[in-house]
Amino acid sequence: MLLELKDVSKSYPTGEGPIQVLSGISLGLPRGACVALTGESGSGKSTLLHLVGGLDRADTGRILFEGRDIAGLGEVGLAAFRRDSVGMIFQQFNLIPSLDVAANLAFQARLAGRHDARWCETLAERLGLAELLRRYPEQLSGGQQQRVAIGRALAARPPLILADEPTGNLDEATGDAVLDLMLSLQAETGAALLMVTHSLRLAARLGSRLHLSAGRLA
Repeated sequence: MLLELKDVSKSYPTGEGPIQVLSGISLGLPRGACVALTGESGSGKSTLLHLVGGLDRADTGRILFEGRDIAGLGEVGLAAFRRDSVGMIFQQFNLIPSLDVAANLAFQARLAGRHDARWCETLAERLGLAELLRRYPEQLSGGQQQRVAIGRALAARPPLILADEPTGNLDEATGDAVLDLMLSLQAETGAALLMVTHSLRLAARLGSRLHLSAGRLA
């Protein structure tokens, strides 16, 4: 099992007391699996993704990646975990505006010490970016920016890809095309994919589905 969550809970403080966002979440994600995470707005989907990606810490429970509990890692260890093991795709793209497409594609792979120029060229070709490598994010459409974000996440061949509404800012046709490419490349690299989506139509395209309701898996 690549990823295991065991009785994970998370709350956030407010002026009126803590709000429980996740309660007793347990799940397993095998290597190469392709799983959609669905649920109503506010059900805890993004929070769960952030916990798995080491962007936030759980209050209780264990998050095991390749058998190692990431809750026990310090900030330096978590940064190394995110750099080396996780490719994250955000709804807002989060590209670096001062870098061109080629540099954005290679950014995480270079940080991880796994930059492969030939693989980046392959990604650029497959993602339809080969003619755009010298452009900057502000010169790209939303669909083009999302394809760069997908390529960046895959460039270091991480074992785990986390995607938070990756087609949420795209029209349906563009979103479908982007998802097609992401699933094809995910299958080629053998990475496990956990994708947050509000769309049951898109969720049905993945191998399996988990549903969050009021902070619990339904």
